[in-house]
Amino acid sequence: MVAFMPIRTLPENLANQIAAGEVVERPASVIKELVENSLDAGATNIRVEVEDGGSGKILVQDNGSGIPKEELVLALSRHATSKVASTEDLFNIHTFGFRGEALPSIASVSRLTLTSRAAGSDEAWQITPEGELRPASLPNGTKIEVEDLFYATPARRKFQKSERSERMAIEDLILKLALSNPHVSFTLVQEGKQALSFPPVQTGFWGDAEARIKYLAGDDVASHGLRVEAEREGTKLTALITPAQRHIGQPRNQFLFINGRPIKDRSLAAAVKNAYGDALPPGRHPSWVMMLEVPSDEVDVNVHPAKSEVRLKNQQGVFGLIYAAIRHTLTGTAYGGREGGPGEGAHTTATDTYAAINPHTFALLALQGQNTGQMAQDTRYKIQDTHLPSAAYPPLTPGSPAS
Repeated sequence: MVAFMPIRTLPENLANQIAAGEVVERPASVIKELVENSLDAGATNIRVEVEDGGSGKILVQDNGSGIPKEELVLALSRHATSKVASTEDLFNIHTFGFRGEALPSIASVSRLTLTSRAAGSDEAWQITPEGELRPASLPNGTKIEVEDLFYATPARRKFQKSERSERMAIEDLILKLALSNPHVSFTLVQEGKQALSFPPVQTGFWGDAEARIKYLAGDDVASHGLRVEAEREGTKLTALITPAQRHIGQPRNQFLFINGRPIKDRSLAAAVKNAYGDALPPGRHPSWVMMLEVPSDEVDVNVHPAKSEVRLKNQQGVFGLIYAAIRHTLTGTAYGGREGGPGEGAHTTATDTYAAINPHTFALLALQGQNTGQMAQDTRYKIQDTHLPSAAYPPLTPGSPAS
C-alpha cells in the first residue's frame, strides 16, 4: 500500500519548476517564449544568440517598449502579466503571451539575467540570477540572458537531444517567426557564427518576403508557388501553394500560421490535401505556406501548454474556405477566369465553395433537386484569386514528381 504525504502547498520554486516542465521543453521553447515577448513589446529588431545548442547560453535582445524598473521584479513572478486582466480577455487574445508563466518558469531552471530600459526612461535596470536589482547599460528595449539551462533539473537535462538537433530546431523556429512577422528584423547567431539574418520586409508578404519563404519552405514554394487569397466573414486566408505537378514524398514543407502563431492542425492540412484531389499521385504531398487571420474572439489559444494548437469556433467554415480557395486556384475557374466567361467559371467555383462550406445542406438540396449552383451564387461568400507573374494555373492532372 502506498503511503501518501499530507496535502500541502508546494514551495514557489518547485511550483515554477513543475510549470517549466510544460513551458520549457527544450532550448527552442525558451527562445520561442522570449521572442514572442519581444514581439508583444512591439520590437522591430530582434537578435538571438545561442551557445552549446542553447543549454550553455541563450541571449535575446530587442528594441521593444521595455519594462519599467518598478515592474522588473514582478515580471519574474508567476501569473504576472500585462496582457490579460479578466476571464473575458482569455477569449479575445491579441498577443502571443498571456499566462505570465514563461519568465518565472525559465528562471526556475536556469540562471536568468533580465536587463531592460523602458521607453522614455533615462537608464536601464537589471535583475541578476541572485535577485539583485541594479543599474545597467542598455539602449531602449530588453535583453534576457539564460545560462546553464536545466542546471536545477538535471533529470530534464539528460533527456535533451544533441546540440546539432537543438540548433536545427532553433533555426526552424526563427524561420517561422520571421515569416509570420515580416516587418521585424531577425538575426540568429549560433556558436559565434551568424546563421540567419533577415532585414524587415518593406513591401508586404508577397514582396521581399520571398527569401524568408525560400529558407523555410523551399524553392518550389518561393519560386513556383501559386498565390491564394480569400476572405469570408472576417476570416482571411493568404497562402502560397505549389502547383499539382510539383510534389514531394513527405509532408514536411507545410506551414500553417493562425494570427501569426505557428500552428499544427491536421484538419486544416487535410483541407489543402483534399483540394488537390486526384491531381496528386498516391503518397505524394504539396508544399505550402498558409496564413490565416481569424477574429480573436473566434479562436481559443489557451488549449495547449506550448500554444502550438488552437481551437476554432467555426472549424468547418475555415476548412471550407481553405478547400474552396485552393481548389479554384488550382483549376483557375473563378469570376470569369481562364476557363470561359464570367458565368460558367464563377458558377462552378461558387458551387464548389458552397459544397465545401455547407456540405450537409448542399447534399440535401441536391437530393431535393434544388438549383444548388444558383444558391451558391447567392451566398454571401467572397473569394479572390491572383497568382505570381511567373506562375500559371496547373491542370488538375498528375505530374512528374519534383523530388
